Amino acid sequence: MSTDHQTDLDQLEAQSIFILREAHARLKPIAMLWSLGKDSNVMLWLAKKAFLGHVPFPVVHVDTGKKFPEMYAFRDTYAKAWNLNLIVRDCPPVDSVDPTLPPAARSAARKTVGLKNVIDEFAFKGIIAGIRRDEQATRAKERVFSPRADGSTWDFRDQPAEFWDHFNAALPDGAHMRIHPLLSWTELDIWRYIQREGIPLVPLYFARDGKRYRSLGDQDITSPVASNADTLEAIIDELRTTRTSERAGRAMDHEREDAFERLRASGYM
Repeated sequence: MSTDHQTDLDQLEAQSIFILREAHARLKPIAMLWSLGKDSNVMLWLAKKAFLGHVPFPVVHVDTGKKFPEMYAFRDTYAKAWNLNLIVRDCPPVDSVDPTLPPAARSAARKTVGLKNVIDEFAFKGIIAGIRRDEQATRAKERVFSPRADGSTWDFRDQPAEFWDHFNAALPDGAHMRIHPLLSWTELDIWRYIQREGIPLVPLYFARDGKRYRSLGDQDITSPVASNADTLEAIIDELRTTRTSERAGRAMDHEREDAFERLRASGYM
């Protein structure tokens, strides 16, 4: 398709499909993280488009055991409907992670240890994750192909240059690559694409009794925001004017400023 006739969503879709195909071709074995949220559902949808309706690599849910019941029901339904090769692994208990982190960040850090265990178990060389630059300041420092050292650590001060969609997939021993096909998307792009494509979602994103979730995490560290947006159209309209942060309902984002950066540097998603 000529770019003269492509919409902005067409261009984002094409770029993400290219990234997914590059990652699949150049990194073996590889897996995709599935948080059950809107971004990872878009990422799965793009993978199905990239590979003719079939997701050709495992899909990993690192489970804290604290998700909302609606999220687990969604996982069980769509893992079957989309014929996914689903790997579910539990996170370790909170007392196994860094005790110097503030409470919500420490709870979230369980996923870091859980993901490290999955990478070790299956010797994955590539992990596809659905993060976006506009979500959080530390994530804005990421690259599309982002190498992680042995132990999953990330040096955000020393990252490879990426020009004209040329990605370096070379890795030293013990390292793996994080691939971010949604890095250039915004929250509004995600919702417009969901609307265009008819992508299924966990119903908690839609307002009920004057509240809805903009970002889904664990029940004990995630809160809804005030909203009456109960349809896709209403959510999109709301996002065009809101000044409230997408992660306003995440307790971790209201703790010490360096907590999220410490989590990301140690391997957090």
